[in-house]
Amino acid sequence: MLSLKDLFDSLLPPSPEADAEAAERALQLATAVMLVEVMRADASFRPGEREAVRAALRETFALGVDEANRLGELAETTARDATDYFAFTSRINERFDMPAKVRMIEHMWRVAYADGRLSEHERHVLWRIADLLYVPQGAYVNARIRAEQAAGVG
Repeated sequence: MLSLKDLFDSLLPPSPEADAEAAERALQLATAVMLVEVMRADASFRPGEREAVRAALRETFALGVDEANRLGELAETTARDATDYFAFTSRINERFDMPAKVRMIEHMWRVAYADGRLSEHERHVLWRIADLLYVPQGAYVNARIRAEQAAGVG
């Protein structure tokens, strides 16, 4: 049941700080969902892939372990219910500059290589997301090479 204060608060326009926080949370979720989509592209995902998603979230958004874990869990649920990538990639396109998008693609490659191999489905998901983020082919390939070297494959 709403209190009188809650009712009045709901009638007030949101503060700029609240808008900024909501936009940041939406960006974090969109990024997490795209990372999870790479993990889900493989027929079976391993704990190393899940940890690669969490590590990418901690690094990208300076999150603590618990925050990254909760965001990852929410992203897995959201990804299962999603019908397309546009809602997520459009938010990322609005907020990330090109270097941030390329770092995100590199993190996605790291998720794909976390189990020591790359499936065709993972490769396709990565290509599709990179295309929706307007990442140039050269940057996409270089991100892959850096991820391969970090994973010790290739």
